[in-house]
Order: sequence, then C-alpha cells, then structure tokens
Amino acid sequence: MRIVFTGGGSGGHIFPLIAVVREIKELYLQKKLVESKNVFGEQIPEDKQIKEELGLYYIGPRDDFSLILLSQEGVKTSEILAGKLRRYLDWQSLLENCVDIVFKTPAGIIQSFFKLFFLAPDLIFSKGGYGSFPVVLAGWFLRIPIFIHESDIDPGLTNSLLARFAKKIFVSFEKTERFPPRKMILMGNPLRKEILTGTLEEAAELFRLTGEKPVILILGGSQGAQRVNDLILAILPNLLGQFELLHQTGEKNFAKVRAEAEVTIPKGLEKYYHPFPFFREEEIKQAYAAANLVIARAGAGLIFEIAAVGKPSILIPLPEAAQGHQVKNAYAFAAKGAAVVLEEENMTPNFFWEKLNYLFTRPMELEKMRQATALLARPTAARQVAEYLFNYLKEW
Repeated sequence: MRIVFTGGGSGGHIFPLIAVVREIKELYLQKKLVESKNVFGEQIPEDKQIKEELGLYYIGPRDDFSLILLSQEGVKTSEILAGKLRRYLDWQSLLENCVDIVFKTPAGIIQSFFKLFFLAPDLIFSKGGYGSFPVVLAGWFLRIPIFIHESDIDPGLTNSLLARFAKKIFVSFEKTERFPPRKMILMGNPLRKEILTGTLEEAAELFRLTGEKPVILILGGSQGAQRVNDLILAILPNLLGQFELLHQTGEKNFAKVRAEAEVTIPKGLEKYYHPFPFFREEEIKQAYAAANLVIARAGAGLIFEIAAVGKPSILIPLPEAAQGHQVKNAYAFAAKGAAVVLEEENMTPNFFWEKLNYLFTRPMELEKMRQATALLARPTAARQVAEYLFNYLKEW
C-alpha cells in the first residue's frame, strides 16, 4: 500500500496532512493486529515493519518547516520545483510569475512524473496549494487515482483547476463553491486529535498562568500576522489590566514584538503577558484549554480547530487572502453565531477594545458563542478521510 501526499507547504496545508497520516497509520495498525491474531493472543507489529509495509510519501516544494514535521511522522519526503502565481500588480511579481509559469511549473511536472512513475503509488491525496499542481497533473497523466481536500468555502485556484482530475473532493463547508456536487463529500477539516487533549491544570503549569484574569489566546497563523500584532501592542497596557494573554507572534516577528512589549507594559503587569514565536503541538493544545476567547485570522484549518475545542472567537480575516476566502470562512462561522468578525479596514484599536469589553461584560454572549462553535465542530474529519481512502484501497 503506497500513498503520496502533496500540498502547498504552509501550516494550513501540512497540519491536515499530518492528521490524516496519523489516522491512516492507526487504521493500518488495527488491520495488522486483526491479521496477526492467533490462539496465543495478539502479536503487535513493530513500527519499523509498519513503515516498510505502509509506504507514505510526500512530494512538494521545498519548505523546511513542513518537511521536518512530515519526516517526524514517518513520511518519506521528496522536493520538486513548483511555480506560484502572485496576484500583486508590480513588475517584480510579473517577472517572477513568468519565470514560474515558463520554467518552474513544467520542471516540477516532469520531476513529479518520474518520481511517481518509480514510486507507483496506489493513490494521491492532495491538500491543494500551488505545490500540489505538478504532482496532481503528473499523477493524472499516469492514471493514478486522485483525491483532493478543500478547506475553504471558496476554493483556491489550484484546487479549482485540478478538481476535474479528482475522483472525489472532500470539503469542509456544506456550501463549498465551484466544485461539481457529484464529486463533493462533506468531511470537515482534518485536525490533529491530540490538540483536543489539553487541560487547564497542565496549561497553568506550562505557561505559568496566574489564574487571576480571563485568558485570551492570540493566533496569527504559522507565519504570524504583523498587523494583528500591531493592534495588540497598541492597546497592550489596557489588555493586561483586565486579561492574561497567550500571544503567538510568528517566528519573524517575535523579537520585535517582545522588544516593543517590554517598553509598553506597565510595571507589575509583565506576568500577564506570554509571547511565543510559534506554538508547538504540546503548547497549542494547552493554550486552547486555557483560553476563554481566541483572537485569530480566519484560515479554515484554524477556525475548525477553534470549533473543535469549543472556544468563542474574534476572527480578523486576512484581506489579501486569495478570492477573499478568509472573509467568507469567517462570515460562515459568524452566521451560525460562533464568532465575531472584525474586518481590518473598519477596525481601530479603540473599536477593537470596545468590542472585547462588550463581550466580557456579557458572559451569556460568550456562552452562546461557545455553544454555537461546538455545534460546527467536526473533530473526526481526519478519521473519516482516512477511512474513505483506506476502504477505497481495499476495494480497488
């Protein structure tokens, strides 16, 4: 059994792949346990044996963060060139687009063709993003069955183009746009079930929380969100007067944010501010457990995690996101009463501060949001996707 995974390279693509990988490995282990039963009991297959029999591969563009995470899951990774379409209207972007379209994308398709030809996988599972285009196209040429997952309510350009080559398209939203209804299967967004296992006690110990104030968790995505950081810094003294903050700043922004915070925070309030460059899996599950409210961008992976842990949220969609998909994601959740949406163009630090105060002076509003959020959760999405792929391979 061989499966090739592919995706664009960001955390929004890689974390769902990791979730599906873990579930497939668990299903395979259960299958081997059933097969190995005898009168003397069960013989548990060794991890090395499982890796050899269950071939899991990833083909995609170079991204050290993604490749390391996948390698840790026992996935064999392989790099290809992949062209990216930039939507900025300037000469540099135009030149880079020409180079990517004329050279990188064709080279990536050829690389993918030969890698897939020699691997001979049973299927390809694509999470979308520009990095998946060469792999899926090469796989179609080789007549390898292709399955796609789309996280956003408005699909990205790559998945929109590649949908015609897919046997099935797993979607996260009931009213996902653009795809043929006959191909769509509503699954939700695959998430790592491990993030659901945090506890308030462990979170308090890990982050040294005081327990004196409500906790707000601020997430800017895997690369951080500088404008969200600036918004928080502008009212940081006010925030720390009433709340305790867990703040993911992004790797690139961490030093700058921490330096500005040290100057801004009034004496005696330092213990209520906990900045981090990036929350690893062990940290994010505890951060979710501790949070009374989450402030975040509106990438589908992130908002489905927030739903799975049942937390109310303020969503600040990234306005530059392709096709405005973050805005549509955010309002889809807000329409169910699960989140408050604040768009950047209409937001000032004072307006944000007033909205935050409004929510925390009305605990029933927060509780209604929490209940609505929990109803939107699809925590078993990764398992459902894995079972579908697993059953397809058994029947094929």
